Amino acid sequence: MIYPVVAYGHPVLKKVAKEIDKDYPDLQKVIADMFETMYEAVGVGLAAPQVNLSIRLIVIDADPYKTDYPEAEGFKKALINPVILKEEGEEWEFNEACLSVPGIAEFVLRKPKITVKYMNENFVENTEVFDGMIARIIQHEHDHLEGILFVERVSNLKKLLLKNKLGDIVKGETNASYKMLFAPIKSKRKK
Repeated sequence: MIYPVVAYGHPVLKKVAKEIDKDYPDLQKVIADMFETMYEAVGVGLAAPQVNLSIRLIVIDADPYKTDYPEAEGFKKALINPVILKEEGEEWEFNEACLSVPGIAEFVLRKPKITVKYMNENFVENTEVFDGMIARIIQHEHDHLEGILFVERVSNLKKLLLKNKLGDIVKGETNASYKMLFAPIKSKRKK
C-alpha cells in the first residue's frame, strides 16, 4: 500500500515520535509499505511521521547515490528506534530535499560520521558507524523523528526567502508527483 506523504505544515511532523516494540501491529507490512511509498515518490529515505505514523521508524535505500558515493551502493535498511550516539568530523554541506517539502532544496551542514544504535526489522539491536551519504540520510530522517525538518537547519535569511514557498505547501499548492496529506485548514472565526 502506498501512503500519502505528509506535507510541511502538518502537526505530525512537529511531534517527537514514540518508540515501538516488537508487538507493534503489522510492523513488517508498515515497513514494506513505507519502502513502496518511498520508491513511488522517488526518495532515498522516509521516516514514519512522513506517512502520518508518529513512531520511531525510518527506511532507507541509498542506492541512487552509488555513482557519486560508493558507500551508498546496495545500502537498504529499516532502522527501528534509532538513536544517534555520536556525530564526528567537520561538517559538510549538501543540497538536501525532502518528500514532505516538495519543490524545495537547500544546503544543509551535517557531520560526516555518526554512530547509531537501532533495532533491525527482527528487533535485534545493532550499533554501527556510518559515514558520508549514509550518515547524512540517517541524520535527515532521524531529524523527522525529533520533529525537525531540514528547512529549520538553514540560515534565518534562507528561512525568510522560503516563507512564501512553504506557505504554498501548507495551503496544498504543490506540484508533487505523489499523493500528499495536508494539514487540516483552520477556520478563522470572528470573535
